Amino acid sequence: MILSLLSCVTLGFLLVSSMIRSRKLYLKFEKFTFCVSNFVKLPLLTRIKCLISFYQNRHRLLEWYTQLLSQSKTQTIVVHRLGAPRIVVIANPENVEYILKTNFVNFPKGKPFTELLGDFLGLGIFNVDGEKWSIQRKLASHEFSARSLREFVEKVLEDEVETRLIPILENAAENDTILDMQEVLKRFGFDTICKVALGTDPCCLDLSRAAPPLAAAFDSASEKSALRGIAPVSAMWKSKRALNVGSEKDLKEAVDIVHGCVYEIIRAKQEEIKNNDGGGGDLLSRFLEAGLDGEMVRDMAISFLMAGRDTTSAALTWLFWMFTGHRGIEKQAVEEIISSKISQKKLAFEDLKEMNFIKACLCECMRLYPPVAWDSKHAANDDVLPDGTPVYRGDRVTYFPYGMGRMEELWGEDRFEFKPGRWFHEDGVLKSVSPYKFPVFQAGPRVCLGKEMALVQMKYVVASVLSRFEFLPVRQERPIFVPLLTAHMAGGFHVRVRPRVLY
Repeated sequence: MILSLLSCVTLGFLLVSSMIRSRKLYLKFEKFTFCVSNFVKLPLLTRIKCLISFYQNRHRLLEWYTQLLSQSKTQTIVVHRLGAPRIVVIANPENVEYILKTNFVNFPKGKPFTELLGDFLGLGIFNVDGEKWSIQRKLASHEFSARSLREFVEKVLEDEVETRLIPILENAAENDTILDMQEVLKRFGFDTICKVALGTDPCCLDLSRAAPPLAAAFDSASEKSALRGIAPVSAMWKSKRALNVGSEKDLKEAVDIVHGCVYEIIRAKQEEIKNNDGGGGDLLSRFLEAGLDGEMVRDMAISFLMAGRDTTSAALTWLFWMFTGHRGIEKQAVEEIISSKISQKKLAFEDLKEMNFIKACLCECMRLYPPVAWDSKHAANDDVLPDGTPVYRGDRVTYFPYGMGRMEELWGEDRFEFKPGRWFHEDGVLKSVSPYKFPVFQAGPRVCLGKEMALVQMKYVVASVLSRFEFLPVRQERPIFVPLLTAHMAGGFHVRVRPRVLY
């Protein structure tokens, strides 16, 4: 799920890579791969060439993978790298369903993945398998009931939006100041998830102050962890970690800050539980009352903070940008908001459930710009995917939402266009799209627990903001999509804010 810069490479790789064309090379080894038997390995020279091709395209893996998948008859490709397991990249819904549901037990996160993110996410729910994953999921699932969602709207979103987010936008409109909406939405997301997950308010949405140390360290740890994922061989980042240099040194420092801040929050929560004879109904209280050890509680908290903060803010940033280039669609969204039964400025939970066009806009935007561009599992045993692709024990199998959203076979010739209407039947009823065709919330046993909460939060923000303001981008060029552990817009989304003139 990672794309970033790679800092270390040998002169030999640079010299050889300049002589090889990536596409020609890949098509050659792809044809060869599907001709070999299960136990025949590629020649050393071919594996070296594949490694070089991977290195050449490390800055554009999204586009490279998408191009190759669109040329594959099965929307499946196999990438070979010297000294590393094969990567099987899939954009085929049948294959996605197979690894996420049908044969779920054979495709865990796996040691290579948990090792990659272990320093940052530790034993958190997104980085473990088996019993540790099952325990955390069962505990967390209680916080995502319909009752909890209603309370989330009434107690968290209403306060955060009305008393913090809206005043910031009003001030920017009055003073004609430029806002980085990506940064604003990330701060909003951090406040929100801290209240839900930790039962604490970091007051991050105060632009007069620097981001809290925990928030800044999260950004750094996420970025540096992502650097590991594009290393041609894991020995590169492991050697830097052993020597404590470069990005690995920065990662260690950031993780130390994250751990220290979270432990302080845990200690305060433990004292609160002791004094009040019970917690506050947040995730952290539930974890502590279950008697889990401190390290697991810490890692669970970190995982939920990362997921709740960055994914929704990324989706909202890209949607608001999309609206600036599709004013007709934005108008339809505003009309839906106005036509709903909103009592002046107050949004009710029932109102949000009826906002199908806004939901379609969110889904269409996440189809093109998914908050998590790719995710990987590792085969526990040899297997064969539904399209006939062999998978060997230890192979990384990556399902690829970014590429899937750009497959003509799945979305038609207009797949690159922003068309919320594709999510409706001809009679105007919202379509039910298979999560294996649109796996932005994952699917199967590990489907995102916070899916409905995320949709409620995004609908609330979109409805609250669009009904009062419009954004004018400062830059006219198309922004760059950068997928770290979660995606973001390179350079931010800088806008001028204007009061909305209702039609």
